[in-house]
Amino acid sequence: MENQHTPPPTPQMNVPVRPKSWLVESILITILCCLPFGIVGIVNAAKVNSLYDQGLYDESKRVSKNAKRWAMYGLIAGIIYLIFLIIMVSMGYFTGMNMPGAQGLAF
Repeated sequence: MENQHTPPPTPQMNVPVRPKSWLVESILITILCCLPFGIVGIVNAAKVNSLYDQGLYDESKRVSKNAKRWAMYGLIAGIIYLIFLIIMVSMGYFTGMNMPGAQGLAF
């Protein structure tokens, strides 16, 4: 018991709050909306926590903003694509195409 050494208390630094990683949002954007924007968002989101844990607080905040930006770009691209599809379907664009249907494939 006499040989136990307790380390001296470390001074509390002014550590900023961990920024949001946007990983879940980026994964959902990748699956549901826009693959390229979502992948870039996932790459940036994966860096946020590791940079914060290394003490690079400003860098982790910047990467978090980039991940948010790419998630928003993917969401906007997905909404624009959905609107485009709704317009094309409502105009009957896909009805005149010679797609295999009830008659089956003709070789």
